[in-house]
Amino acid sequence: MRLYNSVGPNPHVVRMFMAERGISLPLEAVDILKGENREAGYLKTNPAGQSPCLVLDDGSVISEITAICEYLDEKFPGDSLIGKTPEDRAQTRRWTRWCDLNIIEPLANGFRYSEGLPMFQSRMRCLPDAAPGLKAKAQDGLAFLDGQLATRPFVAGDKFTLADVMLFCFLAFGSAVGQPLDPALKNVGRWYAATGARPSAKA
Repeated sequence: MRLYNSVGPNPHVVRMFMAERGISLPLEAVDILKGENREAGYLKTNPAGQSPCLVLDDGSVISEITAICEYLDEKFPGDSLIGKTPEDRAQTRRWTRWCDLNIIEPLANGFRYSEGLPMFQSRMRCLPDAAPGLKAKAQDGLAFLDGQLATRPFVAGDKFTLADVMLFCFLAFGSAVGQPLDPALKNVGRWYAATGARPSAKA
């Protein structure tokens, strides 16, 4: 199998997840800045034009970063980043989904509709008027999470999981595109620094 890879937070999630799990796969670069992911050659592989995507040995394709990570977690031996028990997996999925809806999506679309508008306006429907509200919604989500992280070391509980990987990669991206962490959020800041110190964060 091979992973179609590019710049951006979504591929970073999968690479960091793989690094944490000790998984190595061939990478095939896709130049999304030049719009290669919207060209016919790539669209034959992934009609949605998303990056990353995972092509299996039988030619089938898995897109969506949570689906890719869960597949790799089940496919390869080692310590799961989803959870060993139904209860652990439920909490990981709960908080991964919560972060996605309340922080990651508003943060990402806040960028696409403002600083990223020159790149995205020809590729998707953009709502520039919504950008300030979306950025504020992401900050609201982080403020809530700050309270949660006062009582546990990681997003989903006592163990480092996919929820931590996803949130870290998007917050690192946000910090680079005009949506920095609020220094008043001490618990999020502590968690972010600790996660960024993991070797996998550089994947």
